Amino acid sequence: MNTNLISLRQDIPSISGAEALIKSLLYEGVDTIFGYPGGGIMPAYDAIYHYKNQLRHILVRHEQGAIHAAQGYARTSGKVGVAIVTSGPGATNIITGIADAYADSTPLVCITGQVGTKLLGSDAFQEVDILNISLAVTKWSVQIPDVASISKVISKAFFIAKSGRPGPVIVDIPKDIQFALSPFEHFEFKNPTGIKQKPSLNGNQLLKASDLLNTCKHPMILVGQGVTLSNAEKELLQFAEKSGFPVASTLLGLSAFPTNHPLYVGMLGMHGNYAPNILTNECDLILAIGMRFDDRVTGDASRYGKSAKIIHIDVDESEFGKVVHCDAPIHADAKEALLALTSIVKEQQFDSWLDQFRNYKNIENDKVEMPQLFPNEGITMGKVIRILSEETKGDAIIVTDVGQHQMIASRYFKFLNNRSLVTSGGLGTMGFCLPASMGANLGAPNRTTIAVVGDGGIQMTIQELGTIVSESIPVKIILLNNGYLGMVRQWQEMFFEKRYSFVEMSNPNFGLIAQGYGLPYSMVTEPSSLVTEIQRMLEHNGPYLLEVSVLQEDNVFPMVPAGCAVNEIRLE
Repeated sequence: MNTNLISLRQDIPSISGAEALIKSLLYEGVDTIFGYPGGGIMPAYDAIYHYKNQLRHILVRHEQGAIHAAQGYARTSGKVGVAIVTSGPGATNIITGIADAYADSTPLVCITGQVGTKLLGSDAFQEVDILNISLAVTKWSVQIPDVASISKVISKAFFIAKSGRPGPVIVDIPKDIQFALSPFEHFEFKNPTGIKQKPSLNGNQLLKASDLLNTCKHPMILVGQGVTLSNAEKELLQFAEKSGFPVASTLLGLSAFPTNHPLYVGMLGMHGNYAPNILTNECDLILAIGMRFDDRVTGDASRYGKSAKIIHIDVDESEFGKVVHCDAPIHADAKEALLALTSIVKEQQFDSWLDQFRNYKNIENDKVEMPQLFPNEGITMGKVIRILSEETKGDAIIVTDVGQHQMIASRYFKFLNNRSLVTSGGLGTMGFCLPASMGANLGAPNRTTIAVVGDGGIQMTIQELGTIVSESIPVKIILLNNGYLGMVRQWQEMFFEKRYSFVEMSNPNFGLIAQGYGLPYSMVTEPSSLVTEIQRMLEHNGPYLLEVSVLQEDNVFPMVPAGCAVNEIRLE
């Protein structure tokens, strides 16, 4: 035993585990946390009270709001989001958001209170085994074993959350450990044994990829969220402009490449653009960067890109070949891989190939975009989003819920700056938008944050309007109200002979709800007032709710029906 260490520690004043927890968060650079107090986490909240000048706590109205807000914060700030909740139902209420963050590679550290160690396993009041419950949707779930371990566990939790492929971590802390006293010393985790970090570039992988890059005739780049997670937007632009390759984006890859760039050809997938979906099966090379070939992108994977060689860059090697065959995997961080590939790719032009994308885009414009942007009557969602894009000059952060409005916002907003779209991708979580928009704004307070939400999604977490108002978070909320669960209704119209089974919404008076929260509100029912009311919302100093009555049975096209190949995409 090291007697010098014991002597040294005796000179360090003892503090409670709760205070050690908060000090550890501060050492990790945390400035904002989202949470809801309760018995199992009450000592930690007492410690937060004494650090209010250093740590902003956002009191949400439901624990699901805390986890989604932490996601929004992480997505716009590029930092680890932090949520703190109590034991039992407090912990289980964040599981949906944990699963969402796991699917979308969002770095989170979630702190859950727990019953005292002597009560563990006794079915005590508000005891749940959150570690086993969360095992399938976290990178690491851990219970702090003693007060002296707090700093080490928190440091390791942040390391794991942001290393390799980012994701959520749960740290469970029993109540008696929060009360216990111990000398506090900050511990910085530096032993990454067994933890996947950023892999090293492999020269043989690059050499194989270079041969494919420099001999192709019909290439396309597929941009995923991995570009954003590695801050590789600049490197992507440089590679694209040197190579001359057309650039398409997944849903979560949007805003990693400017949508007004001449090489940008649209969004991929089920409700993506016509040209990149049709031409996927005519490519001879697909360069996939930080994306996982989700079924919403590939359609029938057995008929996906059959003429193409596939180069796949990803920090997670388990993605290689999981869905589609990979000819040249590059296990690397996107930024480093793109830098290396830019140095070896030839300067090329693919004018005739790009012309094919333009021709298909013109077809889509005639069949889909013109009716959406210039409807004969009423207000379409596309019209709202395009006006919003023009009025903000493409510089806002758009946060969406899930459904028709999500696809419309993704298609019709012109994303010109990085980290400008926050949405639920892999899990498709309704109720995500409102709380995520709070976190998104706090993560990037100098940018305008606009929540685009449907009448179904907003009612899943509508209580967070109270958080937005009480915390003076200047989120602009556009509620696109069509009186339906729109995406489900569209499927029932197209594939179930218009049997509208439980999709018509009996909505409340959203204006009265806004008034109850003290939230400025206006409503648009006529196209003639749409621009004026959007301008009024954007100019308002503070949060604002704008409800827009849109066409009830408007559909989102193009669309790749489930089970079809991507080139079987429909325009109507």
